[in-house]
Amino acid sequence: MKLSSYSMTVRIYLIVMAGVFSSTALCALITAYQYEDELAKIYNNDNAEHVQQFVFMLDATPIESRPAIADIAHRIGLYTSFSYPASVWMNPDSEYSAVLAQRLGADHKVRAFKTDQAACAALKESFAFDGDDVQQCHTILVTLADGTKLRLDQADEQDSSLPPLHPYFLPFYLYFFICVAAVAYWIAMISTRPLRQLVQAANALGGNIEQPPLLEEGPTELREATIAFNSMQIRIRRYLHERTHMLAAIAHDLQTPLTRLRLRLEKVPDSELREKLITDLSATQSMVKEGLELARSMDAAEPFELLDLDSLLDSVCSDAVEAGQDVTHSGQSGVSIMARPSDLRRCLTNLVNNAIQYGKFAHVLAKREGPNVVISVIDGGPGIPEDQLERVFDPFYRLDPSRSRESGGTGLGLTIARNIAEKHGGILKLRNHHKDGLGLEAYLALKIC
Repeated sequence: MKLSSYSMTVRIYLIVMAGVFSSTALCALITAYQYEDELAKIYNNDNAEHVQQFVFMLDATPIESRPAIADIAHRIGLYTSFSYPASVWMNPDSEYSAVLAQRLGADHKVRAFKTDQAACAALKESFAFDGDDVQQCHTILVTLADGTKLRLDQADEQDSSLPPLHPYFLPFYLYFFICVAAVAYWIAMISTRPLRQLVQAANALGGNIEQPPLLEEGPTELREATIAFNSMQIRIRRYLHERTHMLAAIAHDLQTPLTRLRLRLEKVPDSELREKLITDLSATQSMVKEGLELARSMDAAEPFELLDLDSLLDSVCSDAVEAGQDVTHSGQSGVSIMARPSDLRRCLTNLVNNAIQYGKFAHVLAKREGPNVVISVIDGGPGIPEDQLERVFDPFYRLDPSRSRESGGTGLGLTIARNIAEKHGGILKLRNHHKDGLGLEAYLALKIC
């Protein structure tokens, strides 16, 4: 999976952790190479000190007792021979020879040679001590103060792991990475917190344009984004208010000429023509009213309040039955939701009226589904083609022939219902049943408090 597909928090966290890990590894390698020479000198001095102590001990020991001292030294990594053949020695170690010469002084002639790997392996096997840390061996030719020649085979007991790479450092690395991971997580969270706040504000703005403005504080970039968001909210709010007021003014101003027109139409002598003209006028008045309701459904003037959903459904269904409509109601959700009572009533009424108008009857069912309460309004009509289930939510869109102008309506009922549902953070969709005499189902899901 690409890094760009993760959330911003995860991306920042991974980037910070990758940067810390890579820089830590680089620092460890630089430290290892930087101190390699110094560590080699430390080990040379340590090994030379062992040789110095042993040589000075032999100088102070009678000749007949020296084999016993040599036997003890053999157990700690120094194999002693009191003579050595005159031959050409390979692989001289001038650095170690210089360290030994400095420690032993001018009274002792000393030369050091690096032992090959095969001889060093055999030498480690001959020692009584644990030679797991032996990395290399030296053959040392030294002359005692009395002129006795010695050959010392020394196994250098040293750790090949440099300090930054030593296993003993693993607990410290683990603790370090845990601390870094915690700090990186904190950095990622505080870095993305403004984005999360903007997302929450944008979601809240979609439900209520009258949300209070965000506090313009924090870093420069955050303040600029907050100022831009607040300005956008003000412009949208002004646009919606102006549009609603304009439509309300148009609807109000049209009422007087439409009323006068109706009065004059009553005087038309031809009864058949009079009825047609009055019907068209009534349709025009309904369109003006529905247009105003559509604008109001996109406004957010009414505040949210805690609402008993079952009581609201009972009221809507009872009003429909009293109006002579075939409406039934079943199911009790037993929940309360935050809603605008008038808007939600209008949404449910539109769904019921749509079912009655095009599907003969309406059955309202309420139930809980996880964190949501679902309200289904099912009719007995022919349903809607699958490719038209979303298009019917478009303003003034009608289906032919079953949902034509002859059936009544303005084509705004479902548009208004979906606008109200979305303002409540809900989902409204249509789906066909085609079984048990059922047709179209309006599926409304709202979040439970």
